[in-house]
Amino acid sequence: MNIILLGPPGAGKGTQAQRLEAERGMVQLSTGDMLRAAVKAGSPIGLKAKAVMEAGELVSDAIVSALIGERLDGECGAGVIFDGFPRTQAQAEALDLLLSERGRKLDRVIELTVDEQALVDRITGRYTCANCGEGYHDRFKRPSAADTCDNCGGHSFKRRPDDNADTVRTRMAEYRAKTAPILPYYEERGIVARVDGMTSIESVGAAIDGLLAEPAVG
Repeated sequence: MNIILLGPPGAGKGTQAQRLEAERGMVQLSTGDMLRAAVKAGSPIGLKAKAVMEAGELVSDAIVSALIGERLDGECGAGVIFDGFPRTQAQAEALDLLLSERGRKLDRVIELTVDEQALVDRITGRYTCANCGEGYHDRFKRPSAADTCDNCGGHSFKRRPDDNADTVRTRMAEYRAKTAPILPYYEERGIVARVDGMTSIESVGAAIDGLLAEPAVG
């Protein structure tokens, strides 16, 4: 299975991608992570990307496509989860070509839908143990004992500075702007499905598994 998993920050996309990797042997291809890894490794593509980024310019579709093609030529396990690409119809068409050249196709585009205000509440309430990184939430998951981490017993906690309402709403607007252009392209092929991202992790996972077990229309 080769899928695109869409969802704004905080929708649980990363959690579900990790689950699919662990349970199904799929491979998550995050363009951001791949670019950073290529730059760090000093690969030919990485050196090109580094030069572009150091010049303050956006990495071209050609460089990103080459990076994805390189990864697709490697070990891709039981399928691929695309993260952060494509974001335009031109990129979507480039991805179709990359897959076709390798005898693959895109099976599903799954969007985790969210309620904006509920997402604001979810993100602004989260914090972590400064010692071990265990996650907590003001409303949904408090430590059993006040100010004491259940996992390591630490007493220091921290919050991400960008976990605030204004930033979350800005991210939502950016997500809608970046995602809107590609959905019609895939909807015409009957491979888009939506899952309520505001339910439990288990429920979201079960819904995704159900979709992957059924053939798409396209």
